[in-house]
Amino acid sequence: MASRKKILPLREGIGMPLLTHAVRDFRAEQMNAFMDARGLDALIFTSAHFFEFATNFPTDVEPWERPIMLVVPRNGKPVGFLNELSQNLFRFQKEQGRIWIDEVSFYAEHPVGQRMPVRSHLPEVANEIMRSAGLAGARVGVDGVPGFLRAAGANLSGLIFLPSAEELRSLRWVKHEEEIEVMRAACELSDWLQERYRENIRPGRLVQELDMQMTSLFLEEGALRFPGENLEMLECFTLSGPASASPHGNGARCGYRIQEGDVLVNIIVPRLNGLVIENERTWFAGKPSDDQRRYYEIAREANEAAAHAAVTGQPVKAIDKAALRVFERAGCADLVCHRTGHGMGILGHEFPDDMAFNERPLLTNEVYSAEPGIYVYGLGGFRLDDTVVVGPEPRILTKASRRIEDQIVL
Repeated sequence: MASRKKILPLREGIGMPLLTHAVRDFRAEQMNAFMDARGLDALIFTSAHFFEFATNFPTDVEPWERPIMLVVPRNGKPVGFLNELSQNLFRFQKEQGRIWIDEVSFYAEHPVGQRMPVRSHLPEVANEIMRSAGLAGARVGVDGVPGFLRAAGANLSGLIFLPSAEELRSLRWVKHEEEIEVMRAACELSDWLQERYRENIRPGRLVQELDMQMTSLFLEEGALRFPGENLEMLECFTLSGPASASPHGNGARCGYRIQEGDVLVNIIVPRLNGLVIENERTWFAGKPSDDQRRYYEIAREANEAAAHAAVTGQPVKAIDKAALRVFERAGCADLVCHRTGHGMGILGHEFPDDMAFNERPLLTNEVYSAEPGIYVYGLGGFRLDDTVVVGPEPRILTKASRRIEDQIVL
């Protein structure tokens, strides 16, 4: 039976991990500064995650299938439309005081009666929203120009769409302290789950069954810590034995049982109230061989070097370079097959996504995964992953042990 440890408290004065109007105002200031710097009158978002960034509404559709739109005027209130499928979720979220937008219209999934516009009317709906927002003759930054928006813009005199997807990514680099507290709470829960893995890994056990039980325990514990909040397990899986030599496994996990002597890599990726963290550790089903021990210690050292390189003002690529130096010194650089990590936030793989090559200075309160790994075909993978906040002194939010003695399950 898995034991339940004492719940780790949130920081004093923080309370339940939520994104409040303080985050809304922080993001609005970022968007207004972006528009001011580029001479824009508004931003238009048609992708789900930018819609969520601006409104805190957890969009529940794929926009390629059910288009959405949000207009954010400079220093104005956002307005947009959603598919009718989202009506009741929007109402639930509004009643709970979670979302930051009041003016949303809806269009119908199919033409039943005359309840609301249907998809074929979206150019007219978008045109009216933009016209009401005063965008005739405006310069508007957009994250994309789907067909309905192109058609709507063609009928609004002087409107200029400026594709800005890559530049807009910068809005999501730096996190407000409330966002970091949400991520900290998710990390503490993921650390709790790593302890449950320690108690439950054993030779002979089905790997997928283990992961399903761990997910169940995670959600049960989450219900005790965060009742009524939006907690999801995006990924919770283990790679055991030779399959762990591929970061994403061998594509044939069904039916595999942990073998004595296996090296295992587990991956915990939850999302709490709209923000994602990562927590990964390497385990041993029995006493590790000399080679396994050596590779583990190299991976651990690289992980710690990467995390401690997340220093304000250093180039983004310094995180990756710190890990690579460890691998090169150990003669293992040829066993690396991916960059050291990536940004995290609304998405698990958040911006920036080019850590290994990015020259710009790191900014305080960016959040990264530090997950260097080495992969030995026929033996296994060796990877530890921590969620790290950039600062003059980096903050490592995941606290699960990295000591090899704690990773051996006998």
